[in-house]
Amino acid sequence: MVLGLVFAVAAMVLNCVAGLLQSDATTRTTRRRPLALQPRFILGLIVDGLAWVCTVVALRFLPVFAVQAILGGSIALTALAVRWIWGARLSVLDRVAIGGCVTGLVLIAGAAGVDRPGGAGTAADIVLGISLGVLAAATIVLYNSRHAWLLALVAGLGFGGTSLAVRSVYIGPDGFDVVALLAQPATYLLLGFWLVGIVTFARALSRGDLSLVTAVFTVTEVVVPGLVAIGLLGDRIRDGWTVPFVVGLVLAAAGVVALAGSPTQRTGQWQR
Repeated sequence: MVLGLVFAVAAMVLNCVAGLLQSDATTRTTRRRPLALQPRFILGLIVDGLAWVCTVVALRFLPVFAVQAILGGSIALTALAVRWIWGARLSVLDRVAIGGCVTGLVLIAGAAGVDRPGGAGTAADIVLGISLGVLAAATIVLYNSRHAWLLALVAGLGFGGTSLAVRSVYIGPDGFDVVALLAQPATYLLLGFWLVGIVTFARALSRGDLSLVTAVFTVTEVVVPGLVAIGLLGDRIRDGWTVPFVVGLVLAAAGVVALAGSPTQRTGQWQR
């Protein structure tokens, strides 16, 4: 469990660093050097990849809800980093939101059961497969929609689905096996959820306000997969911790929404 917490926190920090690098890269774009060729943007993508690897490791030791909640804390960490790096002033609401977010994350992490999460069965793959089909259809229908929040909602469910797919992947006692990995439906579900998430998130950013998109996306990505994993993958809440868990979810979600809408946030710093 401790190892899972270490990797989840590492993923949160790396997500924050990646967001800051990508945000800074957007201010340096020119016609001769577009965003995709900016060194800071490329470095941000590499850091994003490292964060994903840490997330995968964390999901092997912790329930989905605990990992997702810790990852959601990157917004609070980013708010503090913005103040330190660019000198942005945090309002009273910002400070209260950061405090609520951190408190909520501590409660959620504390509610995680001590047992190592088990693997998923065929039923989970079927449910995830149907869910991916629904999200893919929603992506096609909503692609030209002007409602950015709907696209952000689908993006949050898509990226949240990647965490559920990671948990569904079975790794045998002999360790990592590429052939066995390619033979599992969860591997392809992971890719499908990621494609849905990246397409709809980029589309949402082009259609609506960054603050609204980020708030809807982050809360959905943090809350929904964790709750689904409790019923679908057998993630357990520690005995006697149900109320703290619910309180933690509310505090963390409220803090994320408040911070995402804060005027101190720099445009683009949450891009994945």
